[in-house]
This record gives sequence, C-alpha cells and structure tokens, in this order.
Amino acid sequence: MLDINAIRAHFPVLNKNPKLSYLDSAASSLKPQEVIDSVTSYYENLGVNVHRGVYDLSYQATDLYEGARAKIQHFLNAKREEEIVFTRGASASLNLVAMSYGMKYINKGDEVITSELEHHSSHMPWFNVCKVKGATLKYVPLNEEGRITVENFKKVLTDKTKLVALTYVSNVMGYITPIKEIIKICHERGIIVSVDGAQAVPHMKIDVQELDCDFLSFSGHKMCGPTGIGVLYGKYKLLDSMDPIEFGGDMADEVYKDSQTYKAVPHKFETGTPIIAGVIGLGRAVEFLDEIGLDNVAKHENMLAQEAKRRLMELEDVEVYNPTAETGVVAFNIKGVHPHDAASIYDKNGVCIRAGHHCAQLITRWLNQISTTRASFYMYNTMEDVDNLVNSVKEARDFFKQF
Repeated sequence: MLDINAIRAHFPVLNKNPKLSYLDSAASSLKPQEVIDSVTSYYENLGVNVHRGVYDLSYQATDLYEGARAKIQHFLNAKREEEIVFTRGASASLNLVAMSYGMKYINKGDEVITSELEHHSSHMPWFNVCKVKGATLKYVPLNEEGRITVENFKKVLTDKTKLVALTYVSNVMGYITPIKEIIKICHERGIIVSVDGAQAVPHMKIDVQELDCDFLSFSGHKMCGPTGIGVLYGKYKLLDSMDPIEFGGDMADEVYKDSQTYKAVPHKFETGTPIIAGVIGLGRAVEFLDEIGLDNVAKHENMLAQEAKRRLMELEDVEVYNPTAETGVVAFNIKGVHPHDAASIYDKNGVCIRAGHHCAQLITRWLNQISTTRASFYMYNTMEDVDNLVNSVKEARDFFKQF
C-alpha cells in the first residue's frame, strides 16, 4: 500500500492547495519537487548547451542529458541507449514515425490499421500518410463496450497491411488494448506496430523487449516530468533505416555544397539545441516513479476509479461510459447537462477534471456524444477526492436540472 500523505508531500501544488482535488492527470500530471529541483539546478548551475562545448560546464550538462537517456533506457528495458529519441512530446514522437517511417515505406495500395479509440496525435498522422501515399486507412471495429479486441483486429488484417498504429490505453475510455497479442500477430506477418503509450507509460511498467513493439511514443508531462519533452522508443534497425525530418545543428555529420550526411541514431533526429532541462527533469521523473513503483501506482489509482464509478453509477441521471475500464480513467456525463456547464460547479468546489472531446473525436462520436467528462486518478489522489467528485456531480445535476 502507498503512503499517500507521504507521496502528496512531494508535490508543491498540493501543499499549497491542500483542498484541491486534482483529477486531470490524464491531461497532465502534477510535478514533484525533485523534478522541479533538477530543472532549476540545471538552469542555476549550468544553463549551457550540450554536445558541442569544449569546456567543463558543457561536459557536465552533456553528462546529465545523456545520463537521462540511459535512465529511460533502463526504465523501458530497451536494448540500447540509441533507441531512445528525445522529442517535444508524444505527438511529436508519433508524427516522427509517420513522417519518417511512414512516408518512406508506406506505398500506394498498402493498408494501415488504426482505431476509433485513438488520440488525434495517433490517428491524424497516419490519415495524412495514407492520403499522400495512396494507401488505405482501416479501423478496428470496437466491441459493444468500445474496446479493441484481438478477434476484431483480425477482421481488418489482410495481406496488404503494412503498419498498425494503436493506443495502449485509451485516453477517454481508459481501456487497455491487448497490444502484446496484436504485436505477435503482426510480427508473424512482418507488419510494423507503432504504439501510443502516452496513457500507459505513466501508469504501468512497460518492458519494450518483452512487449516487442517496434515504436513506442510517450510524453514527460503525464508522468511527473516537465512539459515540452517526450520520447520515441524505436528498435535500432528501424530508426537506423529512417531519414530525419528536421535538418540543422547537431544532427549534421558532413556538409558540403553538393552532399550531406547525418549523425547516427538517435542524434540525427534531435535537431538543434535540445530540450536540455526537460530531458534532465524527465530523467529524474522516471527515477521518482521507480522509487514509488508503478505496480503500486496502478493498484491505487484503479481502486479509486472503481469506487468513483460505483458511486456515480448509483446516481440518477448520471451515465458512466467505461464501467469495466482497468485504469484510473472515469468517463461520464450528467444526462441533459453539457459537460462544460457542469465543470463550472466542479471548479467552484476545487475539483479539477476535463470536459470536452479530449482530442479524441472519433470515440466521442462513437459514444454518440458531443463531449464527455473525464476524471483521471493518479498516485497522489485520495478517497476524499472521490467524495468531492461525487458530491460535485450531485450538486451540478441538481442545479442544472432546475432549468
């Protein structure tokens, strides 16, 4: 069991706002003091560029930057440090795969499989690739719960399938995709799999060698790290075969008027001055998560989410869309009340949740809704947060039902 009070003490926002019920971690997690300190220390004590400076401060900054790459390699159990590429976030990572691998290897007549559960950053890049290259984008039929199943995945798999782009955990429904089984099926046919891990990596221990995914994308800011930093994990052979999509400083090897070459993976994808402080902060964040234990985090947040769903489902005029979800995401609406209107009541009570389509309009439309309300739990949440959520939903329902 987690000592939640001890964990909460690491987060300055909660120390300054002890009555706050922050239930929007699926959008962005809060940041522990250790991560904040690591970023501040870089700016206060170093503040210089990496890789290129021939002086001690630059050496120190480079050691911290590349040391963070080694930490993330260990965190994911990647074979090589070079398989860790730093980007601006999960969206940038997913776009890098599409623009570099997809534009090079997807051709006219090929098929790419995705789903209606995808975040726009997982779906839209492949929509664009297929449009430009004359390929076909196919969707896994969701079952009655709105889940991806292996059986339904097989229904859209053909000899023309060249790549599969799926979310590991839905940011709206909180469902876990049977991604390992899907990857195995794909690899038996020589199909590449790109996984959106933005909602998975912060909440469950992922071993990329055991999972055997070809690409895995995620963001730092959802896992206690800074904003503006993300990671693309890719198998070295695949990354090595891909071309950069940005050109300039620090990725060039030899440049002449009539030819140019690039540095090896991963640096050929990290153009210009990198997000140094963000990388250092993310390195400290993965240490923080390892210290707590992601298995402990998952059990705690799932327990809170299950209790929240149980109590919300008991309320008249409240509809919960994902009662069987295995993660800390709760998707619901008050019948007849727009989520944005209800959110004003939640905010008044210090309950921070997300209302909208969550950058996932396909699943919102599948639910036949304009938008949904999402509460998402993390390691620092308590049963009191569940109480505040349920009481605020009751208040919002009763208030708006007057009109």
